[in-house]
Amino acid sequence: MPTLDLKQVNEKSLTLLVYAISIVVVSLVAFMLFFPQALSFGGGVNVSILPAFHAFLNGSTAVLLSIGFFFIKQQKFQAHKTVMVSAFILSSIFLVSYVIYHSQAPASKFGGEGAIRYVYFFVLITHVVLAAIIMPFALFTIARSWRGEFEKHKKIARWTLPLWLYVAVTGVVVYLMMKPYYHF
Repeated sequence: MPTLDLKQVNEKSLTLLVYAISIVVVSLVAFMLFFPQALSFGGGVNVSILPAFHAFLNGSTAVLLSIGFFFIKQQKFQAHKTVMVSAFILSSIFLVSYVIYHSQAPASKFGGEGAIRYVYFFVLITHVVLAAIIMPFALFTIARSWRGEFEKHKKIARWTLPLWLYVAVTGVVVYLMMKPYYHF
């Protein structure tokens, strides 16, 4: 089976590939949000543990991103690569699990009142918007590294890291704020 060698892919094709993957993933997640339980597996799969699992994945991703930043500052390139790929894998597992959760679970609504409601929705909206935006950033950042384009990698990583870290941390915050309102 042929494999994709990113070093052989021209810039236009790489850009098209990154945006195509990003659009497909973001569209699937949006579909699941607007049409919950559309991909129901039947038989009522118990997904009650998944919100906590998602918070764990997001928290772990935040820790790995921070460790990766530390490693790159120490010029420990292989360690940096290992933890950054691990962060990407955890984020990918999160996405798959998130889609599964929303295909099975009833919608939960935030029940907080007063100022906390505004805080929650600010955190949620910025989290969701940046989560959609981070996908192509992360893919370009990884592709630049794999292609050996370290100056381009460094330039985009300066944007990717803080955005991705914000998404990971606010994922945990959203979970903690929503925890009392899940219907399980």
